[in-house]
Amino acid sequence: MIIDLRSDTLTKPTQGMLEAMWSAPVGDDVFGEDPTVNALEQKLADMFGMEAGLFCPSGTMTNQIAIRLHTGLQTEVICHKYSHIYLYEGGGIMSNSHASVKLLDGAYGKISPQDILDSINPDDVHAPETTLVSLENTMNKGGGSIYTLDEIKPIKAICEQYGLKLHLDGARLFNALVESGESPKDWGIMFDTISICLSKGLGCPVGSVLLGTKADIKRARKVRKAFGGGMRQAGFLAAAAIYALDHHIDRLKEDHARARKLGEMLGQHPLVSEVFPVMTNIVIAKLAGITPAEMLSKLESEGIKAVKFGKDQVRFVTHLDFDDEMLKRFGEKIMEIR
Repeated sequence: MIIDLRSDTLTKPTQGMLEAMWSAPVGDDVFGEDPTVNALEQKLADMFGMEAGLFCPSGTMTNQIAIRLHTGLQTEVICHKYSHIYLYEGGGIMSNSHASVKLLDGAYGKISPQDILDSINPDDVHAPETTLVSLENTMNKGGGSIYTLDEIKPIKAICEQYGLKLHLDGARLFNALVESGESPKDWGIMFDTISICLSKGLGCPVGSVLLGTKADIKRARKVRKAFGGGMRQAGFLAAAAIYALDHHIDRLKEDHARARKLGEMLGQHPLVSEVFPVMTNIVIAKLAGITPAEMLSKLESEGIKAVKFGKDQVRFVTHLDFDDEMLKRFGEKIMEIR
């Protein structure tokens, strides 16, 4: 038995999802004629109370399209220094939008209203114009940490006061919402654009949706084309997403419960000095007396896969294909590692 906890992107479609994909009506989405893609975009827009959506191959693409919409030459994006848009999207902010970035610090990958306020550039010829604030929920490098609406509201007020756009990298937003109990519509009010990833905890094979105004999504469609993201009979993929939205949201709590147990197991291990607070499905263990490469090698010898997540950290992510039997086996095997 291989226990693969490298990411929640590794899941395979369930039987129900495969049946939905197989039977999906499709058309040419570049012409706007794929009925299943259109249904997915409208379904997510309605869930978040936003005007429109755009189905794309990846969350990187939806994030990068949003940044292109809200920035330009000699402008600047404010985000956390560990943000996915900065660390893991191939330098896309610079190469795609030619924008500058102001990187902020903050515990578990979250940034405060005051830090944002202090980072807005003055109207000065020497400085790029601040146009965009980008947040991430849940925060990957923060161990799946969660922003709550009460934390977002003052950030939104600052953005409105200074005429800034507010984007959300919601790669695992549904993980956050099932924990907080907050409404998607309440989140839709807060942001100009939201990227929703479907291929992580929701278990879809491919895809993300960018939400925004009709005007922004019209522009986004043109940017998607330039990025090479126009797909044809994409309804087969969109059908998987619709199925996941109908069947896989509430079950995210199961992933979180297993992650908490996994974190407790790791916290008892002599080679682990700290486990980040486990709020959703990501567990980050800080190591002591062993390097990540050494730990990963020992784990793999026991049939467990994880990833290096810093000079002294290893990350584990629970998901749809990680069950209680695997959790039990993980607990048995991890204690054999010394």
